Amino acid sequence: MTTQFHESSAETRIAHVPFSHLSVELGHVYMEDFEAGEDALRRRLGGLGPWLAAAEDSLRLRLGSRRPRVSTCFLVDDYFARTVPPREALPLLITVAAESGLPLDYIARESACAHADGTAPAELVEANLVPVPLPGDNGTRPPASASGWLSNGRRSPAAFGGEAMAEPPAWAAPWEVSARRHSVFADVQLWDDENGTRTWSCPFLAAVWQLIRLGMLRHDNRDVVRPRPWNGTYPDDWDELPPIVRLNADAQPFCAYRTLSVLEPRFLPIEHAVRVILDQFAADPDVLHQTAARHAAEAPDPLGEIVDRVAYVFPST
Repeated sequence: MTTQFHESSAETRIAHVPFSHLSVELGHVYMEDFEAGEDALRRRLGGLGPWLAAAEDSLRLRLGSRRPRVSTCFLVDDYFARTVPPREALPLLITVAAESGLPLDYIARESACAHADGTAPAELVEANLVPVPLPGDNGTRPPASASGWLSNGRRSPAAFGGEAMAEPPAWAAPWEVSARRHSVFADVQLWDDENGTRTWSCPFLAAVWQLIRLGMLRHDNRDVVRPRPWNGTYPDDWDELPPIVRLNADAQPFCAYRTLSVLEPRFLPIEHAVRVILDQFAADPDVLHQTAARHAAEAPDPLGEIVDRVAYVFPST
């Protein structure tokens, strides 16, 4: 008989989060969208119902006899501006969504992608970025953690900074690592600093948002954001709200194996940048394994890479 001894404190236990099969984002709303008034918001939301229905039908076909779990959400930008208080913004959004026939389960604050429930999701993501290795790279370009920029390939060489009287380097085209014959090169700004204060970029926060929805982030092996209900009148200060407000007591889980974002075409450049970031994010292997094992037990198709779990619709208005 072989006996093994180990300390329970040495075991790493990754928190489980409940999963839907699909999280559908029905919009990303800025303060100016609220300022534009009820009619403008109604025009934006009025045509979204068929896209949600199509996503649900597609999921049913993929799952076969299994019952699909779908949750819906909106992301409200309270990070870059707060000109409209939640006591005005949220009832307007909830009312217009209901009139448009859109079931609304959760409303999330974009500032929660930076700070939420005592954690800093954006910092967790930044710490786990692994830029793609480039052939022939000499290390002259500072890393993303220092420069605040992340690319999907090799940049054109700088035409300055060489020795005095030396010939400037010859121009060379940028190059995408995963190019299919021709490159679509992207250089994404992750953040900027002003007077010692870091401001995360919209694409970076949107990437964090996708990772939160996919249940990929942990802090001290615990999930970083938990939806909570709100009872009564909404407050004047956005910081008084939970990071994610649960509106529907019967809603399916907020996190999901896959996400679908139904966004206006103006978000297309941002979401291209999001995919560049997600493609270079190194998730915790234990979280990846846990999620893949749970998905395999209830869905017939493979889960795939993180970036492949994110889908979009960009309908014109």
